[in-house]
Amino acid sequence: MDRPFIVDPVLSAIAVGYRNPASFYIADSVLPRQQVTGEKFKWTEYPIEESFNVPDGRVGRLGQVQQLTFGGIERASAVEDFGFDVPIPNSDIEAAENARKLGLNSFNPEDHAVMSVTDTLMNIREVRVANIVHNPATYAVGRKMQLQGTSQFSDYANSDPVGVIKTGMDSTLVQRPNTAVFGRAGWSKVSSHPKIVNAVKGNVTSAGVVTPQQFLELFSGEGLQNVFIGDAWYNTGKPGQPVALTRAWGKHLALIHINPLATPELGGITFGLTAQYGSKIAGRIEDKDVGLQGGIRVRTGERIKELVVAQDVGYFLQDIVA
Repeated sequence: MDRPFIVDPVLSAIAVGYRNPASFYIADSVLPRQQVTGEKFKWTEYPIEESFNVPDGRVGRLGQVQQLTFGGIERASAVEDFGFDVPIPNSDIEAAENARKLGLNSFNPEDHAVMSVTDTLMNIREVRVANIVHNPATYAVGRKMQLQGTSQFSDYANSDPVGVIKTGMDSTLVQRPNTAVFGRAGWSKVSSHPKIVNAVKGNVTSAGVVTPQQFLELFSGEGLQNVFIGDAWYNTGKPGQPVALTRAWGKHLALIHINPLATPELGGITFGLTAQYGSKIAGRIEDKDVGLQGGIRVRTGERIKELVVAQDVGYFLQDIVA
């Protein structure tokens, strides 16, 4: 049976290719996308003690070689479908086509619909990932710290960001964090902290601003390889209410170990990832009930699932600034 929704390769290319500046959206860097082979997928979690046991492996000349057994816990999950339809009357399509023929503009309502929905899906994903990575409930007991009062990095006179961050880097299990994830509000204060500036400038000055690259170099000896700063805004206002913009990423710092080669099905130690089935899609559905002359619905979507698979390789610093 033919599907009522026909995937259009041209529109799909727009869905795949449309991107916002990396400085705004960091979700794909923080929880990298990895392909899975089906809508439902499984992975195996192995007990940590099995990798670090040190049994006596000596065997007597006539003795029996002792046996070791290894077990694991099978975890199951499934991707979720995210998508939207945009109805476009045929009269709009015809009007836009006539305007293009006359050289008045290059507007294409179908292309515009795909780009707008893709941007909306990116906003939604950014908020989802921020709510996972900048959430103390995501992290294991003993691998998080809430800063208060004079310990917050916004208190330039009393706080010690270098010492606190080094403590966090030392507090994960086996794998050290290689990625620092800031919200813009937190980074703005940390990048001008006198102790950070002094450490970067070599005791020359305590005033100024350090770049993400300089911050990365400062902590490179601790294992840091990436610094991501979330800039995305989203509207918390309800439909029909005034716009209320807020940052997707909070005033926190997540120190996590990200292995971009780890996958649910092939394994690898990583704090988290995004399972993706297939690619982003876009296409059109004929709809006779759109407008007086009928029209189409342009559909854009993706099938993904954000996962935290090894919470012990992450450390969370909550409320790093007031």
